[in-house]
Amino acid sequence: MPEFLNPKGLFLLTGLIPLIALYILKTRRKRLRLPSTLLWQDARRDHLARAPFRKLIAEASLLLQILALVALSIALARPTKRGSRIVGDHIAIVMDVSASMGALETTSTGEATRLDAAKDAVSRIVNALDATSDAFVVEASREARLTLPPTRDHQLLTQALGKMHVHEVEGRLSPAVALAVDRLRSLGGKGRLVLVTDSSLAETEALVSYGVPIEVLQVGTPRDNLGIVRLDVRAGIDPVSHVEETQAFVSVRNYAKDKKDVYVTVTLDGDTDPIASRRLLIEPQVNTPVVLTFEPPKLKRGKGMRVTLSPNDALAVDNVAYARVPPSLRMPVTLATSAPYTWFTRALEADKWVDLQRLTLEQLGRANIDGDALVIVEYACPTQISGQSIVLVAPPPGRCFGVEVKTPETGSVVTSWDTTDSRLRFLSLEEVQISQTSLLETKGGGSLVRIRSGTVVADATMPGRSVTILGFAPGESSWPLKASFVLFVRNLVETARTHRSNGSAQSARTGEPLSVPIPTDTTAVTLIPPSGERQALVPLHGTASLGAPTKTGAYRVKWELPHTGEITVFANLLSEAEGELSQREVTFAAGATETSTRSVQGNFVDEWTRWLALIGLIAIVADVLLITRTPKPRSA
Repeated sequence: MPEFLNPKGLFLLTGLIPLIALYILKTRRKRLRLPSTLLWQDARRDHLARAPFRKLIAEASLLLQILALVALSIALARPTKRGSRIVGDHIAIVMDVSASMGALETTSTGEATRLDAAKDAVSRIVNALDATSDAFVVEASREARLTLPPTRDHQLLTQALGKMHVHEVEGRLSPAVALAVDRLRSLGGKGRLVLVTDSSLAETEALVSYGVPIEVLQVGTPRDNLGIVRLDVRAGIDPVSHVEETQAFVSVRNYAKDKKDVYVTVTLDGDTDPIASRRLLIEPQVNTPVVLTFEPPKLKRGKGMRVTLSPNDALAVDNVAYARVPPSLRMPVTLATSAPYTWFTRALEADKWVDLQRLTLEQLGRANIDGDALVIVEYACPTQISGQSIVLVAPPPGRCFGVEVKTPETGSVVTSWDTTDSRLRFLSLEEVQISQTSLLETKGGGSLVRIRSGTVVADATMPGRSVTILGFAPGESSWPLKASFVLFVRNLVETARTHRSNGSAQSARTGEPLSVPIPTDTTAVTLIPPSGERQALVPLHGTASLGAPTKTGAYRVKWELPHTGEITVFANLLSEAEGELSQREVTFAAGATETSTRSVQGNFVDEWTRWLALIGLIAIVADVLLITRTPKPRSA
């Protein structure tokens, strides 16, 4: 059924009223030479009556002028027809499903996403396919994915389109176009690529078609939008009250052309009321930073938090960002030893930012230890131990965390140490004498401190866990008598604190690979994404891969065998390019053939404007020729 892209052009049809009125009111007389005046009697009566109106006579000139006016009016209205046949043996349909395709658009039936408009347009393309043509569908988000292989079944194509949903990631068209073009060229015959996108993409490079005709259907209209483009959460200390606080650094971008008044709020998981809020007047086309500080309850440390922009706008996904409340600056340290008092105890008790937990070796396997704690074990090498950072002091001979502990030997002096390692920075081990120590055999570059005969301090770090092994007890050396020993303990605590901060801030951008550290002996891992559907993960070398998340929010990773544990990671969009909801031009590399771009509003593929304008022009020329022609003389 024909539709009009510019219905206002039909107002030109009102010109028919004065045109016809002029033909009714105007009395037209012709000069004729006649042999008698008897034929003038009727004309004389008409002249004497002087009637203002006369019967409309269908003259050729009037008909031509009406035709020209109607043709030009309809041409200005731009009539089009939907659903024309698409010519081609194989049709590749590339659908942009990036985050901006979730922006809301106002339609005649209410609000709908840009992806809904794209599905409607592609459905009409599917219905217009020839019976001999097949089509396949490719999703374009962060990466490309073949959703449906080539098929002539329109029902399967419609079902594949219906299952598509918005991926809350930055959009990239190049991989999807390359995949579709490669598939078309492998199929042979005459192929055509239809690309449906809103052009709000993170990439700027031109698309390469390799000789395949491409038609771009653009969806969406320019919309104002604000979005969170950066989030950083840290623990700090208030300079006035000297109380621990959490600082959330947020950057908000205004994509509109005028100023916007918004609220930035922070809400902790499980709470409905915000714990911090700021009102901002954001300038157009700039990034505005804001810092929100708050003192979280003790039980909320390490839990999730949510930063929100309000009021809401066309694109909701960039109005929310997720993070974890950082743990306290006080570092939990567990010391397990059979000795009543050790040099490590003395050094740790002198640090006011350490929460020290003392255990016996027998209590080590039964006590509840913080999963983020620094665990120091003397004179033992337990196989099952909690904690992200572990220090083993004077373990017995044998295999310990991948390091071979040899039989102790006596009398040695430290000859070298690794000054680049964070555990040994800013200290000197010169002239440190060791009365008894075990040599440590390490694989690779795990040697930290050496004596003449071998390694006495080794690094046995594994994925998700930092492990340091000392082959001797500090009391069996002169090291505790030097300031470097206190500095070494402080470095251990700071390294563990950094490790804990990195682990607690596990987050990534959607569309990027995400993995989490888990205990190396874990065999059963479960992932609970924001949707709530549980998924089984396969652990590998102390890590569990979550793939590339396509939804923002919290992802919970739980394990039960042989230990019970859980870690929550967060995925955010945080993209400046994806929040720009104004239409941009899709560019093609040099050599692209038959590329065209049109609006998806109605998917108009046949337009009659040129033909109607040509008909109107022909009518005008014919009318001019008719009026200006010289009449042939008639014989009496």
